[in-house]
Amino acid sequence: MNLKHALGALGAAGMLVGLLVAVSPPEAAAATTICEKYGSTSIQGGRYIVQNNEWGDDAGQCISVGDTGFRITSGHHDVPTNGAPAGYPSIYAGCHYGNCSTNSGLPLQVSRMGAVSSSVSYSTADGYWNAAYDLWFDPNPNQSGQNTGAELMIWGNHQGPPQPIGSRVGTANLAGATWDVWYGNIGWNVISYVRQQTTNSLNINVTEFTNDAVRRGHVQSSWYLTSVQFGFEPWRGGPGLAVNSFSFSASGGSPTTTTTTPGTGGPGGCRATHRITNSWSGGFTAEATITNTGSSPAQNWRAGWTVPSGVSVTNGWNATFAQSGTQVTAAAPGWSTTLNPGQSVTVGYQATGNSSGSFGGFTLNGAACA
Repeated sequence: MNLKHALGALGAAGMLVGLLVAVSPPEAAAATTICEKYGSTSIQGGRYIVQNNEWGDDAGQCISVGDTGFRITSGHHDVPTNGAPAGYPSIYAGCHYGNCSTNSGLPLQVSRMGAVSSSVSYSTADGYWNAAYDLWFDPNPNQSGQNTGAELMIWGNHQGPPQPIGSRVGTANLAGATWDVWYGNIGWNVISYVRQQTTNSLNINVTEFTNDAVRRGHVQSSWYLTSVQFGFEPWRGGPGLAVNSFSFSASGGSPTTTTTTPGTGGPGGCRATHRITNSWSGGFTAEATITNTGSSPAQNWRAGWTVPSGVSVTNGWNATFAQSGTQVTAAAPGWSTTLNPGQSVTVGYQATGNSSGSFGGFTLNGAACA
């Protein structure tokens, strides 16, 4: 979405879906022309949606949509390159402002992302633009408006002076290439990966990029991936930019689970479970669920577990975490100390290190409600 500095509450892909203007001449029945600023249409039986999305200009952009992609046919943009782009004509799977494709497998919680992949081939043209994926994350799996969690962009190609939102914070080696990593916040986190060697086709593991954003603290494992989009952000020019083909597939994973341990103390005790929710080379996220199995409200709930040697907790949520050697404790935060009978609380954490890829060796030491 790379709106740069003057975006406010609008996203490059975050505009309301408008009405569709379709012109299908008899001699080209398979093509649809969309000139309405926020017009959209579905292709491949609803599998994907193509949107014009000329949200940042009034040049009159039109796109021609076929069964495999689209091409910008008119709308010669010329907006300042230090501000927002003219739009984001794009193709996507998932839901965008309540406009959903069919059978996409989205929304999908980050902690349960299994095999999620996409490929695209595209053509470029004169002007100033980027050719980029736009992945949206939200705490709410059924967000009907602007996503508020994070936006992850993957620039496969670009031309001219425009840059991603925020500032460059490092590099990453992903999908067989080296990427410059940018980060900024415009009301939601924006993390952008800019390929150092530009290309006109991409085949990406969406989970791989998501995991990197989780490691950097810009995406939370409890959030949901709501849509995967690919398109162009033109500042100057536009006609000739085209998506020739696009594919997307998603499936949920099966996080590793450890054991359930009865607790001690309190009015009947507590029960706790622990499981790995996501993993990558050198780190993982996990969560523990503590349940009050007693008959009366409990205060100051807590749970503890032993982690494999070399594992270090870096941050956590929904609890106060402490670690001493291989012993980790999660205790009730000051703002949520009460656990009612039958009530559960799920806490999560991120850590570095692993257990030879197997994630064995996690031992629950019990849970308590005092």
